[in-house]
Amino acid sequence: MNTRYVIVVLVVVIVGSAFWIFQSNTGSTRDDLAPLTLAFDWTPNTNHTGLYVALHEKWYEEEGIELIILPYGSVSPDVLVHSGAADLGISSTEAIVAAHAAGAPVVSIAAIIARNTSSLAVRKDSGITRPSQLEGKIYGGYGAPYEEPVIGTIIQSDGGSGAFQNVTLDTDAFEALRAGRVDFTWIFDGWQGVAAKREGFELITFPIAEYGIPDYSTPNIITSPQTLATKKELLKKFMRATARGYEFARENPEKAARMLIAATPRGTFPDEGLVFASQAYLSPRYADEGVPWGVQSESSWRWYPAFMLDNEAVFDASGDPVSELDLDALYTNELFE
Repeated sequence: MNTRYVIVVLVVVIVGSAFWIFQSNTGSTRDDLAPLTLAFDWTPNTNHTGLYVALHEKWYEEEGIELIILPYGSVSPDVLVHSGAADLGISSTEAIVAAHAAGAPVVSIAAIIARNTSSLAVRKDSGITRPSQLEGKIYGGYGAPYEEPVIGTIIQSDGGSGAFQNVTLDTDAFEALRAGRVDFTWIFDGWQGVAAKREGFELITFPIAEYGIPDYSTPNIITSPQTLATKKELLKKFMRATARGYEFARENPEKAARMLIAATPRGTFPDEGLVFASQAYLSPRYADEGVPWGVQSESSWRWYPAFMLDNEAVFDASGDPVSELDLDALYTNELFE
């Protein structure tokens, strides 16, 4: 029997069981609403605020939808969505490209944040003040194949050779930076960067998109090609409600943060002040000024994926590098029409 088929069946069974338990504890779906399941990429945070706003305001119900957020687990949203175990998911540009190359495609249907808001970060007391000084230093990484070409290019863009030591840790890379176990790591400015400021942990950051790396929108909301084809009208309704949620969060960051906190289990955010600070940072970055939330630019899905392909950071199911992909198949804006 095909190994991939076995994996997909197991994923569907496991997630289906988790969904049944979830429904048993929260009540069955309403007969007058069409259920849509959504798999998160992480525990709730300000990347997800617009979804929680739309839930709070019952905008999904207005569209005839019962949105069910699946419990976050160890199986990636891309696998869940491709296998049909979830209708929708939160993913990243890198994961979407990788899924296509591996023959398990998913499609980005909306950009949650219009531009890259991540950086390489060093401790302020390290004496490092520019990317070229990262040469030869220890990077606390996540084991992703795109990290080395991205970081090497950033170092080279500032005059360095691009060489550094890449160490994949068994602990959180940001905590390793805090403890002085590594010299630098990759952070999300809207969460880890904001948290560091609140804690008085002084950093110097080098934004990814400012040093030779093509800018791109991430994270993204994804679905499968099959779900897009069979549930297009329902997904359009989902997108109308979701866009309302994120547009509300753009204009009302404090109110939106309160809705996020109220909608999640008590204790989800030990520092609720971080949620408000993070929301204040992200709200104006959900979309470029004058552009509706969620609409994806062609450039986001051209130049950074091409960079990944050119640097052999994308692999097929056998582990061989992929040099070409149909980039148009990675995303669509058709649900905004």
